[in-house]
Amino acid sequence: MARAQTRYGMRGAALIAAGVLLTAGCSEAEVEAPPVDPTALADAVQLDAVMTHLTELERIAGENDGNRSLGTPGYDASVDYVAGALRDAGFDVQTPEFDTTLFAVENEQLTVDGEPMGVSALGMSPSTGPEGLTARVVRIAPDDTPGCEATDYDGIDATGAVVIVDRGVCTFAVKEQVAAERGAAALLVANNEDGPLAAAGLGAESTPRIPVGGVAGADAERLAAATTVTVTLQTRTEDRKSRNVIAQTRTGSTDDVVVVGAHLDSVPEGPGINDNGTGVAAVLETALQLGSEPGVTNAVRFAFWGAEEVGLVGSTRYVESLSDEERLDIALYLNFDMLGSPNAGYLVFDGDDSDAVGEGPGPEGSAGIERTFAQFFDERGIEVGGTDFDGRSDYGPFVAFGIPAGGVFTGADDVKTPEQADRWGGTADQPFDPNYHTPEDTLAGIDRDAFAAAAAAVAYGTAVYANSIDGPDGVPAGDQRAEVRAEFTE
Repeated sequence: MARAQTRYGMRGAALIAAGVLLTAGCSEAEVEAPPVDPTALADAVQLDAVMTHLTELERIAGENDGNRSLGTPGYDASVDYVAGALRDAGFDVQTPEFDTTLFAVENEQLTVDGEPMGVSALGMSPSTGPEGLTARVVRIAPDDTPGCEATDYDGIDATGAVVIVDRGVCTFAVKEQVAAERGAAALLVANNEDGPLAAAGLGAESTPRIPVGGVAGADAERLAAATTVTVTLQTRTEDRKSRNVIAQTRTGSTDDVVVVGAHLDSVPEGPGINDNGTGVAAVLETALQLGSEPGVTNAVRFAFWGAEEVGLVGSTRYVESLSDEERLDIALYLNFDMLGSPNAGYLVFDGDDSDAVGEGPGPEGSAGIERTFAQFFDERGIEVGGTDFDGRSDYGPFVAFGIPAGGVFTGADDVKTPEQADRWGGTADQPFDPNYHTPEDTLAGIDRDAFAAAAAAVAYGTAVYANSIDGPDGVPAGDQRAEVRAEFTE
């Protein structure tokens, strides 16, 4: 359902003064047209249009084994749909290929003193083999760094054991490395909240040595009291290729590029309509409404990432492929992932770390991006909350290089608090998205009101920074940019 170029050309013209000639885009471009109006662009991104994109993504999944995941025809069809719509709107579209690894689980079982218990293999976990392994249990006592440091094992013989640690503080990959170094045969990570630890991974860049599974937090003590456990995590990994989709406006300075991104792949378990069809649809419709030759000061680069669900691989490969100069030309990165959660919250990334939760503040400029989105929602009578830069989406590789980042989020598998339910409605003590990484992540689960507001915010934020990166909510430029990024990455 690609859109006609003429339609979007006319719509883009409506967002700027009529009859003004646009110049070709380059680093020295002089854009004579008045800047795109952020409010007008936000109003142009309509719910019906973004839902049309979602409907198409669900159709693609339905015709391809129910998903759009890495290495599948469903993902390739998703690339073709997005790239085709952008080309029809006049964009020069690239689909650069990259190498990655496909991870699959063939069997996962856990038996505790002869009784079954739920377990899920963490992404990229080595396999136990089909026969599994049986061993004694070692419980690492919860502390401020559960299983994150070698000292957590002081006085404990973990050799040949199945080690149990709590989730939190450090990555799963770090917990695996520490356990493996102490001779553990396998690692089980207990969730730090109600429910099982599912849809988690060690990261595509890790090199794990022992099998790693996740269990519900409530099961940790029962495991610790067991005589022996038998764990089977039969997994396989395969080398695969995937693609990103990249399109950039033909106008605007390429010295201060605004990158706007969303991941295009789903998990194998479902069609990925909220995660992350919603982000894709909102970014795509923003691009189509903006047009390929808008009246902007700064070029806008739209990116649709592959292989996010296996460790942010597409965005990581892309950022790493750029030269130092090319990375410095990126003024900021806006990330949009899960914008229509059924039990939605209105969350913006906590660029200044004012919540003091999890990671610290983002790179300099991230606080201004947070304020920009907060102002957008405030003007619409919506109070926002903060969400941590926890590394679970594609801003991660940009932040790692000191590039300021921000975005909007309606929640994943975290549980909505009573205070949040009072603020935004919905159901307290339930996940923001109970369909997260399941076959039920379909159109039927989308909160249309939340999605409409979030999609409009995508367009608004894009237009604000396409117009200017200066001012109190701007980001560093020129020599200052290089200096603050070097300090951030030291």
